Amino acid sequence: MSLGQPDDPSADAMRAWLRFLRLNQRIARVAARVMRDTGLSVPQFDLLSTLSEREGATQQDIAERLYVTKGNISGLIDRMAEAGLVERRALPHDRRSHALFITEMGRAALARGDAIQRKMIARTLGELPEPEIRALYETLGRWRDKVRDLPQG
Repeated sequence: MSLGQPDDPSADAMRAWLRFLRLNQRIARVAARVMRDTGLSVPQFDLLSTLSEREGATQQDIAERLYVTKGNISGLIDRMAEAGLVERRALPHDRRSHALFITEMGRAALARGDAIQRKMIARTLGELPEPEIRALYETLGRWRDKVRDLPQG
């Protein structure tokens, strides 16, 4: 498939797509490296971050929010519970599900991770002019909506 056919992305769209993918990979590598200083992996930080917004959520809720399967999140939660970062509490109305809560140790780790993330953002995206950041945010939102509109599967 070559550029220029009616159903092909334009050259600029293709370059932007590839730049975005490479930037995402680069950010993920740097984030993984700096998160290690907090004692957290990126998935652990993501889970704590998400849970901080929805304390008491179930594993299924968290899995849907993080776009992973319940099976994938189960092992992560097991390890985090063993490490004392989260705790499961039985739900009185559903004996098969548990509500998840962040422990004090988990809150401390989340605060360390959040500080590192904020520093990374300030030194990169935060150095761009505010109108460019706002335009990028809006563009990413429109792009996200186009992706959501794609057929699933």
